[in-house]
Amino acid sequence: MTDTSRPLPLAGVRVLDISQVMAGPYACMLLGDLGADVIKVEPPGTGDQTRGSMGFKMKGADSLGFLNMNRNKRSIALDLKSEAGKEVLKTLARDADILVENYRPGALRRLGLGYEVLKDINPRLVYTSISGFGQTGPWADRPGFDLMAQAMSGVMSVTGYPDSPPVKAGVPVADIGCALFAIYATLAAYIGAKNTGQGQYIDAALFDTAMAFSVWDTCDWWGTGKPPQPLGTSNKMTAPYQAMACADGHFVMGANNQKLWVQLCKLMGREELLADPRFATIAQRLAHRAELQEALEQTFRTQGKEYWVETLLANGIPAGPILSYPEAFGSEHAQVRNMRMEIDHPVEGKVPNIGFAVKLTGTPQEVRRHPPLLGEHTEEVLAQAGLSGERIAQLRADGAFGA
Repeated sequence: MTDTSRPLPLAGVRVLDISQVMAGPYACMLLGDLGADVIKVEPPGTGDQTRGSMGFKMKGADSLGFLNMNRNKRSIALDLKSEAGKEVLKTLARDADILVENYRPGALRRLGLGYEVLKDINPRLVYTSISGFGQTGPWADRPGFDLMAQAMSGVMSVTGYPDSPPVKAGVPVADIGCALFAIYATLAAYIGAKNTGQGQYIDAALFDTAMAFSVWDTCDWWGTGKPPQPLGTSNKMTAPYQAMACADGHFVMGANNQKLWVQLCKLMGREELLADPRFATIAQRLAHRAELQEALEQTFRTQGKEYWVETLLANGIPAGPILSYPEAFGSEHAQVRNMRMEIDHPVEGKVPNIGFAVKLTGTPQEVRRHPPLLGEHTEEVLAQAGLSGERIAQLRADGAFGA
């Protein structure tokens, strides 16, 4: 049962989010969802690039993309190129537990705001840098986005169908994956800092993330000596495990072990496939993948996808429909899992958001703050940091918050 008297797991943790677009903001939103006080430090005037350039806009200036990656944060507009702005960030860093940034490698260091400077101010600070290719290596200075990481890590080489043009994964796996890897390392370092009083620097890269996702593909290459190739919806390690054509489209299924393979053939009335040496073992089915698909689709094409999904599931064989996003979010299952929620916003009214991907039953996540307006909490945050009204006014006059 939910214990409403218990605080969220990261209540009391202070995070400085000096990041834009996706990986950094998404990572910091996850911390905010778990109770952290996330202060989003944004450039004056435009703010996070995602506010104006990523996704559909509704009433105000902020895009739906921004509104889906920045809930549970407060915003302060800060010009980090000004001496006054740097002073403010150093003041905030004194009481912060975590800082997350995704500037080009070395950019904050050149501004005098790198880890070596801030750790002298706050030795327990966990300073996490997210970049396209990491802080070291010959590609470190390259601009890095999800597309480049997928292309240069090998992921795009195995995505799509044989002999097709290059295809990237439909969702930003390097961006979101890097956010998750960064947060797991950041929280581990935070726990370590609680125990030792010493924080550390974390170097997270989209490129490294994409490579780390490639377990099956690299094992295939290391084991065979041959670069893996794209296989469409098929699997490198077992067959049949893929999308299949049927009378009214496609569905997915997987008879990915010998027991399920035998069960599938009997269910379809295709016992002759069990005696076919091309399909006798998983290795043989992989070697004759195209012939296997053709043989199975001869039967699958006699009925529609709903029939096959229900029939296979009823007999213990994994199967499922291929849903569009409206169908997926409209499904009863997604509704029960609360995968769409609405957030109250001072400009937009009700804003749709993707629900929490992981459910905590004892201290469930909650939306405590709407995605902030640019600079909405500047004076509030600085007052909490101990700055007087007069000092804030002077910092404003000195250009800390932009022209």
